Amino acid sequence: MKILIVGGVAGGASTAARLRRNSEKDEIILFEKGAHISFANCGLPYYIGNVITNKEALLLQTPKSFQDRFRVDVRVNSEVVSVNCEKKTVCVKNHDTGETYIQDYDKLVLSPGAAPIVPEMKGMAFNHVFTLRNIPDAYAIRDYVEHIRPKSCAIIGGGFIGLEMAENLQRSGVEVSVIEAASHVMAPIDNDMAHDLQNYMRAKGMKLYLNSRALAVTENSVVLEKGIEVAADMILMSIGITPETGFLKDSGIALEQRGEIIVNDYMETSVKDVYALGDAVSVRHIVSGKQMLIPLAAPANKQGRIVADNICGQKQKYRGSQGTSILKLFEMSIAATGEKEASLMSSGIPYKKVFTYSLSHAGYYPGGRMMSIKLLFSPDEGKILGAQIVGYEGVDKRIDTFANALRFGLTVYDLQEMELAYAPPFSSAKDPVNMAGYVAGNVLDGKMKPFYIEDLSSIQEEAVLLDVRTDKEFEGGHIHGAVNIPLDSLRSRLKEIDKNKKVYIICQIGLRGYIAQRILDQNGYETLNLSGGYRLYRAAEMDEKDEAEFYRNCLHCGKIIE
Repeated sequence: MKILIVGGVAGGASTAARLRRNSEKDEIILFEKGAHISFANCGLPYYIGNVITNKEALLLQTPKSFQDRFRVDVRVNSEVVSVNCEKKTVCVKNHDTGETYIQDYDKLVLSPGAAPIVPEMKGMAFNHVFTLRNIPDAYAIRDYVEHIRPKSCAIIGGGFIGLEMAENLQRSGVEVSVIEAASHVMAPIDNDMAHDLQNYMRAKGMKLYLNSRALAVTENSVVLEKGIEVAADMILMSIGITPETGFLKDSGIALEQRGEIIVNDYMETSVKDVYALGDAVSVRHIVSGKQMLIPLAAPANKQGRIVADNICGQKQKYRGSQGTSILKLFEMSIAATGEKEASLMSSGIPYKKVFTYSLSHAGYYPGGRMMSIKLLFSPDEGKILGAQIVGYEGVDKRIDTFANALRFGLTVYDLQEMELAYAPPFSSAKDPVNMAGYVAGNVLDGKMKPFYIEDLSSIQEEAVLLDVRTDKEFEGGHIHGAVNIPLDSLRSRLKEIDKNKKVYIICQIGLRGYIAQRILDQNGYETLNLSGGYRLYRAAEMDEKDEAEFYRNCLHCGKIIE
């Protein structure tokens, strides 16, 4: 067979390598419109920040090394500009020579990737506006930072690339502002899990503009729709990507509304002998069942292997994606898998949730740091629907455990039974994953009846808001209207609590509140326990306070554009 592959990065290169391992006889031609194939695009921010010092380290394969090893005809700077499915040909433009030619195929694989979205804004020509998607982009940004030495950068978009670049630019001595149109950064997590992250970013000296849209650009600033001018000697656009499928316009290959290529479980398009994968395809989310773009490197590589096997006569299914992802921001790690709460709500999928806080390893071993976990699960059998973690060390292995539990249909009760590696430097005898399972199981069993910080505003005045932390903790800060009875004296002071009133219990992270709930429930009280406790409430309060204070400061220092 003659097999053509359009796109030579993660998906295309993995397809080509697997095809050759499957068959020595097929003719394989790989087209890449850029100058590089199989490069480490996830490592680009760290090259810009000089964490990766050798630019050659970003090139996992060169066209020559790939050709030598896999006997694949690699054609770089060669852009496929159209596809004729009836004649089974593609039209290719060689950007080195300017030549355009027709190439026939027996099988066609589409892995064109996606391009950064760059909205048109007034004044874009006056400033230095960058995007980051490939090797030349990374070289251009690093050269600009090293030689021009900008004082400030406005990053428009608070997703993975935006936040990774925020860290690496700040490490390079650039003052960073992050502008995000949504209510919080990091779209894969929910707003309540973003509070710690956003407070951490401000503590690191970054400026955050949430619920803010950029309207225009000046020579040294970005102007927001709220009238605030954000200092910017350079601008990074990181608001999202769009599939690079314009060349398929008249091909007859079915596309979604945003240009995503529609594929079935075997990664086949609507046209016979044409396959597609990677950032340009719409795949099924394994929780919601919805078709969506999930542009991640790991799924693209898996899809490449499946496409190659199917071309060679096997029938391998791609069983969907779950969006498992992780971000490093200085010392902090933010990770997610499955659906978030906001997505479950919009899809009408019933769920329950719990928040837990656990140390990354045994408390008596030095250096342990707290991680917050949000676990989402079905209200009937407790099947895992999603998990989010914000913390420091150990976040990666916990999110991988949750991801496997979700992928293979496990429940919160299965989390309880998991036998995970334990030694004091690495974990606790009850791992954070086990603890999340215990808390969720208690909710399903009716032993722990939770309420949440968003419920505080609707609590009736006649209810009792009971804080069971110590006197000292209570004095250091508490929720307005709460009364303090420390847990250790609760049994002897039960008469102070009116049995005719519903009792809303608060502690620091929810654990002491659960113990108090068990005491009160067995003494005839009706109770609810604040999931995530005062710690989650305080993080949200600080986040909202910092944002409000920030905008007040903008007003006072005259940075409002009339």
